[in-house]
Order: sequence, then C-alpha cells, then structure tokens
Amino acid sequence: MTNAVEIENLVVEFTGGSRPVRALDGISLSLKQGEVLALLGESGSGKSVTLRSLLRLHNPKRSRTSGKVTVSGRDVNALDADALADLRGGVVSMVFQEPMLALDPVYTVGEQIAEAVVRHEGVSKAEARARALALFERVRIPSPERRLDAYPHEMSGGMRQRAMIALALACKPSVLLADEPTTALDATVQIQILLLLRELQREFGLSIIFVTHDIGVAVEIADRVAVMYAGRIVETGPVAALLHDARHPYTRGLLASRVERVARGERLETIPGSPPDLAALPPGCAFGPRCSRATSACQTTPPELMVDGQGRAVACFNAMTPAE
Repeated sequence: MTNAVEIENLVVEFTGGSRPVRALDGISLSLKQGEVLALLGESGSGKSVTLRSLLRLHNPKRSRTSGKVTVSGRDVNALDADALADLRGGVVSMVFQEPMLALDPVYTVGEQIAEAVVRHEGVSKAEARARALALFERVRIPSPERRLDAYPHEMSGGMRQRAMIALALACKPSVLLADEPTTALDATVQIQILLLLRELQREFGLSIIFVTHDIGVAVEIADRVAVMYAGRIVETGPVAALLHDARHPYTRGLLASRVERVARGERLETIPGSPPDLAALPPGCAFGPRCSRATSACQTTPPELMVDGQGRAVACFNAMTPAE
C-alpha cells in the first residue's frame, strides 16, 4: 500500500525580505493511509510551512521550493493549475487555525460549503446544500438548518471551527491537514473538537497531519509524532514511545516544560535560550547553542535523522537513553 503523503528532502526558502529565510531545511517524512501524524514544535519551527507545501500555497514569486511532495500518488510540485485546483479540497483539505480568517465574511457558511461541492462534484446547488446540511449535522452544529444561513461572525468560535471541519470534509478528501485548529478555543471546546476529529478520522478513514505546539494535544489525537526544530525534523516515533522515551534533548525539553508536570508553587522548567534566526542558521546542529549535551561535533555538522528499525528516528550525536 502506498503512503498517503511522501515528502522527500523538501527545502522552502522565503525570498521576499532583505535576506533569504530557509523555513524548511531538507525534511523527509511520510504519512500512512488512515494514520494521524502530529507535527510538534515551537512557533517558527516549520510546521505550518510544511502543511502549506502540501497544497502548494506558497507564493512562487516570494519563495523557492525544492524536493518532492507526493499526495495520494500525485507529485504536487508538477501539477498544472487545473490539476492543483482539483487536488485542493477534492484530495487534500485543510482546517486552518483561525476560521474567522479562513471563511469569507460576505457569504453564508452554507453557501461556501455548497460552492465547494458544486465545484468538485458538479452536482446541483440543491444537492450541494443538502450535503452541507448533512455535514453540519455530522459535526454536531446545533440548529444546523438555521446555521447554514449564518455568516461567520454570527457563530461562536467553536461552531466556526466545526463549520471549517465540515467545509474541509465536503468533497470527501483522503488527506486532512489541521493547522493548530484548537489553539484559539477554550479547554472544554478544545477537547470536543479533538474528539470530533478523531471520530471523523476513524469513520472516513482519513489520513491526518495535525500541527500543534502542545504535547498534550498530540497525545489525544496522534498515532505518531514528528518533532520539528528550525526547519528540520529532529525526532519521530509512535506517540507513546516519545512520551515515555524521548531521545532528543529538544523533545525532552518540550516534555519537561508542560504545566501539568509541575506542582503548584514550583518553578516551571524551560528550554534555555531562543530559537535560532532562520536567515542565519549555525553551521552545525541548530539546537546546539541551547543544548547542555552539545559537543564540538555539534558545532560543525548538522546531525542526520537516523532510523532505528523500530519506527523511531532521531537526529542527534548525543541521543539520550531511557535512564537519563
């Protein structure tokens, strides 16, 4: 069985500023059919850039892209305009972080979903509206028929996010990209959205890439995790294995900095320093200046992602052991 997504040595540089910014520095990863992969890391690590590369959303006049991106057997970077339009929504869809910005404010939510169905499936407007209503019911939007005629600003944050999920699923894609879709929501609504996504993933057999900076969210939604730092993948593995046996110092730092690990009144552990300037990355390991285990080798050569044959991979010259 072919993977739903294959990324090979993907490099993305943004060229619109005074200096080129290398947002992705040769990443490779795969997503199996029916799998949920979480991309985990601090802001600026390249998570959202990776998702947008799968839909070829970067402005070609302000960016340079190399490497291969394959989605459901299609080479995304080789598609012409018509094939790319068919891919977006029909094969792979995206749930954005802030639906208020992703949804068009001058059209009702129902009109926007129906338009996508008509575009990809060529059905009548009445049939498309019926599909939109069924999706609203499936994602548990209250009073779904009335909400179809609501504008985005007339819905709460949680309902807008549910509507965004309905829009993403409208044309029955096989791959769903979720870019921190719960970040702006309160804790109760957040867990409802996570449970809904997991339920829909199992029902429709979706392959999902879920971007987050919260390890707790990754545990709830993902089968496997890829940890990103400065445009590179530094560790991958099943979510339970990473949670109990993280091998990269950066992954350990993310796990240690969770609020739920600290008793009231105790000081929260943090990763020292700041993420690097992507326009001036160090010649060696990008995490080296913040790492207590860094050696001279870390200062000269970026470590390669080494696979261990058990579904784990780590890019570190001084990977940690379970006893540490």
